[in-house]
Amino acid sequence: MKPYLAAAIQMTSKPNLAANLEQAEELIDFAVRQGCKLIVLPENFAYMGEEQEKLKLAAEIAQQTEEFLRTMALRYQVHVLGGGYPVPTHSPAAASSGTATSEAGDERVFNTATLVSPNGEELSRYQKIHLFDVNLPDGNTYRESNTIMPGSGQLQSCYIDSLGTLGLSVCYDVRFPELYRTLSSQGADVLLIPAAFTEFTGKDHWQVLIQARAIENTCYVIAPAQVGVHYARRQTHGHALIVDPWGTILADAGGVKPGVAIAEIDPDRLQQVRRQMPSLQHRRLSAP
Repeated sequence: MKPYLAAAIQMTSKPNLAANLEQAEELIDFAVRQGCKLIVLPENFAYMGEEQEKLKLAAEIAQQTEEFLRTMALRYQVHVLGGGYPVPTHSPAAASSGTATSEAGDERVFNTATLVSPNGEELSRYQKIHLFDVNLPDGNTYRESNTIMPGSGQLQSCYIDSLGTLGLSVCYDVRFPELYRTLSSQGADVLLIPAAFTEFTGKDHWQVLIQARAIENTCYVIAPAQVGVHYARRQTHGHALIVDPWGTILADAGGVKPGVAIAEIDPDRLQQVRRQMPSLQHRRLSAP
């Protein structure tokens, strides 16, 4: 692993698959022209709309999204993570991942993050474990479990010689530190947290949670984000971030419009922080 540039993409995705993929490609192209070798797209990058409508379109979204990820990785010769798109629970892709099962008649989808290599090969597939079922004080209610099947709990870390060990997660997972402790125990150097954080929660919790996950695991964190108004009252916080193992914010895409946060992932910095603060070696308790 040598130093490399990574990109956390920030989007304002809408209920329009074609337009969203076009927006994503423009931002990927920009990141690649800056020299980025790892591109991480936010949760719901391919489709951001009402959950029931997304459920109806899930098969189409999954097929086009996975083809898009392969095309982008091959065309630009980079690693690409598509963070959070719907995959029907009974699709061949979901079944082949071997990470979760669903009961007959369950028409929900897996919220899926897929990592693709520069040769178009799928390297890792993670199905979001923690689902956002929350009544917020701003009047918005979210019930992901109505349309999404949680993953089985099998975490996904992936070693790539040029990038280090990447640990996969999606959005609401960031509130569950035991997930990231497990990934760091598996050797993770870089934690990937694609998200669509609400504006209401994001203004208070997003940055501090991302920094906490970086500090407590002495890992880099790449956290792409959705930003702005998507449909009806759905508004997201933005501030796609890249944070180093000390918790220092290296790049922030802001909270106004689509963009790209770009920063260097430096293995020497990683080892320096782990020598200075060897907290992972001092653990006395195991996660439950």
